[in-house]
Amino acid sequence: MRPLALSSRWFAAIFIAATACSGLLGCAGHESRVASALNALDRGAPNEAIAALDQELGVATQNDAPALDGDNALLLLDRGTVLQSIDEWKASARDLGAADKAIDILDLSRGASADIGKYLFSDSAGPYKGPAYEKLMINTVNLVNYLALADTTGAKVEARRLAVMQKYVRDHEEEEGLLGLGSYLAGFAFEKGGDHDEALNYYDEALRHAQYGSLRDPLRALTHGKKHSNGIDALIGDAGPLAPIEETGEAELLIVIGFGRVPQKIPKRIPIGLALTLVAHDISPDDRAQANALAARGAVTWVNFPTLGPSKGSYSVPTFDLDGKAQRLEQALNVEAEVRAAWEKKEPTIILSAITRMVTRMAAGAITEGATRAAGGKDAGVAAVGLLLGLASTITLTALDTPDTRGWSTLPARLAVARLRVPAGEHEITLGARGEQKRVKVTLEKGGWALVPLMTLR
Repeated sequence: MRPLALSSRWFAAIFIAATACSGLLGCAGHESRVASALNALDRGAPNEAIAALDQELGVATQNDAPALDGDNALLLLDRGTVLQSIDEWKASARDLGAADKAIDILDLSRGASADIGKYLFSDSAGPYKGPAYEKLMINTVNLVNYLALADTTGAKVEARRLAVMQKYVRDHEEEEGLLGLGSYLAGFAFEKGGDHDEALNYYDEALRHAQYGSLRDPLRALTHGKKHSNGIDALIGDAGPLAPIEETGEAELLIVIGFGRVPQKIPKRIPIGLALTLVAHDISPDDRAQANALAARGAVTWVNFPTLGPSKGSYSVPTFDLDGKAQRLEQALNVEAEVRAAWEKKEPTIILSAITRMVTRMAAGAITEGATRAAGGKDAGVAAVGLLLGLASTITLTALDTPDTRGWSTLPARLAVARLRVPAGEHEITLGARGEQKRVKVTLEKGGWALVPLMTLR
C-alpha cells in the first residue's frame, strides 16, 4: 500500500473544515439575527429596529418584499409587528399576511414527539415551522391592523383564517388560552360589518376562554333581550336589552394595547447528569448507558438545547384616558403565560432529543475513527486521518445539532382591551404602556366606531 503523504497544511485544512460553524469555533444562531432589532426596541427606537431587520432580509427599505427563503418569513413576521407599533397598519398587514402564508405549522400532537424534539433541537437550518400559538397570534395581531384601518372586509377574511387555526388547535388539544382575543376581534369585525349572527358566534367562542366584561353592553344590544347561549346569557345576566348606538346616536371605541415581548428562545447548557435526571422516565436504557459511559470517559459533560429566556416588560400596567378621564382596561390575553406553559410541556422531549443525538454523534465519531485505523493498520498517517475524520464527524453533527432559537421575537407579551360607548363627535385618547404614550384625536359620527391600538415592544 502506498503511504499517505500528509502535510501539516493538509491536516490544518481538515481541521478548519471540520470545526467551521461548530461548537469549537462558534456559530451564531437565530438570536444573533434579531439582536440589533431587539436592542433598538429596548431603546425605544422602532425605526432602527425596522432598518436592522431590512438589512437581515437583504432589502433596502421597509416597502420592499424579501425573498421568503431560509428564515426570512420569520424576520418578516418581526418586521410586521414593529411596523404595527408605529401605526403603519397597511404595511404591517402586508408583512404579516405574507409571513402567514410562508410559515408552516409544526405538528405538536402527542404522537409526533420524536419529530418535535428533532425539529426544535437540530433542524435550525431547515424551513421555519411555527407552533400553533404563533399561527393563531398572526391572525389575531393582523385583525388589529385591519380594524385600525376600518377595513371590515379585510378583517372578516382574517377572521376566517383565524377560525381555521382555532379548529386545528382544538383538534390537536393544543393550548386554547390564546383563542379568546382573536374571537373577540373577529366578532367585532363581523358586528361592524353588519353580520350580527356571525358576530354572536365569535363572541360566544371568546367567552368560552375569558369573561370579557367589556362585551356585556354590546351583547345586550345584539341579542335584543333574547336568550342566545349559556356564556352570553350569563354575562348579560338580568341587565336586559340595550338600544344599539345607531338608535341612540352614540359611537363606540375599542382600545387594544399590546406591551412587552414574549421570552426569546436562547441556547442553554446543562450538565449531562442533570439532563439524564430530567428525562429519567423517558430515555431508553441503552441511550442512558451510552450517555453515562461517555460522561465517565470524559467525552462529554454538557448537553445543549434551546430554552426560553427572561420576560420583557410583561408586568407593566397599561393606561387609557378618554378626554382627560382614566378608563378601565381589562387583560385580554397573557401571551407569555401561554407560551411558557406550552414550552414547559415540550422541554423534556427537547432535552431527550439532545441527549440521544449527542450519543449518536459521539458514536459516529468513534466508528469513523475506528474504521480508518483498521484500514490503515499500523500506518501512523492513516491513524492520524482516522483521528481527524472521527473528530470531523463529531464536530459536523455538533454543528447540525445547534439548538434552534428561532421564534417570533417581537410578539407582545400581553394585550389589554377596553370598549365603551361615547357621544358622537371629537374625543382625545391617551394610551400608555412601558413608558411610551400615544395621544390621538378621533372624530366619530353617530353610529360610528373606531379601533385605536397601541403596541409597544419594549
